[in-house]
Amino acid sequence: MTSMPDMRPLREDLQATLDARRDLGPEYEAALIDSFVERLDATIAARVRAELAAEGAASRKPGKGQRSGAATMIPVAIGSLVLGVPLTSIASSNSGLVGLIVTWLAIAVINVAAALAVARRD
Repeated sequence: MTSMPDMRPLREDLQATLDARRDLGPEYEAALIDSFVERLDATIAARVRAELAAEGAASRKPGKGQRSGAATMIPVAIGSLVLGVPLTSIASSNSGLVGLIVTWLAIAVINVAAALAVARRD
């Protein structure tokens, strides 16, 4: 059973981005969003790599069968929900519709990338 990742750094990063947007004004919004999405993507990619490495180590154990593509996607889906709920709340309350759209676009892109990686592996 995997432990729940610490969400504080990600929340703090999003809050800092929203604070910077408030301080700098809307003309810097696109750059701030791009910067946050890159950091979010890097964070999620690192978590996916760690999960895949852990899964790879587990699948090399004697007698351990390989998980199906659907079973592999379960941690990604759960992670998306775990990240999506607080990010939706923070983004929509601080940035409105733009924040909400950016948050869910990032989550959708990550899920599609993970599904493609699983499909390519199978």
